[in-house]
Amino acid sequence: MTKIKKIPLRQCVACRQLKSKKQMLRIVKNSEGKVFLDFSGKAAGRGAYICDDPECIKKLRKARLINKVFSCEVGDEVYSAIEEEYLGKK
Repeated sequence: MTKIKKIPLRQCVACRQLKSKKQMLRIVKNSEGKVFLDFSGKAAGRGAYICDDPECIKKLRKARLINKVFSCEVGDEVYSAIEEEYLGKK
């Protein structure tokens, strides 16, 4: 009998759907308070996940979801940087 490998699921902060960790982008807030996209998935800090979908990326800024997830004030430059990083990797 073969053991079934468990696929780690994460919830998108924008659309609230559960998807496999590999399908998601990770947003990290490190110990210095810097917020950035983590493409490796291994950066140290508090993580939140968002779908690899342009609509979810837009909703992130519109609803200021990073502020809510990390319970801190995040400037527009962070949202712009995340959009630029995301579009640059596409």
